[in-house]
Amino acid sequence: MAHPRTPAAKAKATGADQLHPGRHKGRSEPKSSALGKPSPFLDLSGQQAWEGFRRELPWLMESDRALVEIASSVRGRLLAGEDVGVTALSMLQSILSKLGGSPADRSKVALPDDEKERDEFFGDS
Repeated sequence: MAHPRTPAAKAKATGADQLHPGRHKGRSEPKSSALGKPSPFLDLSGQQAWEGFRRELPWLMESDRALVEIASSVRGRLLAGEDVGVTALSMLQSILSKLGGSPADRSKVALPDDEKERDEFFGDS
């Protein structure tokens, strides 16, 4: 059975695209919009948690929405002073890891450049 394909962003972040350029040539990532506003079903604490995640993890996209909803719900309960239990905290830790929210996972996230690439041929040098 063949190995699963490495996503382009992960290949770029880990240097695999440089090590094996032929494997990654012509690959493109699916386009997605920004994370957006909190889901309406979240209570006030959940919405505050959502905004916290948006600030803390600026690379989150609309395609991450389902995981952010779950994480916001659990974190919102923590913010409200509710007891969430070990299972919910373990789930929150797992989701944060998947979203690149821990120091070890953050190193795997490649943020898009804010600066426009300069073009010497069109006078942008």
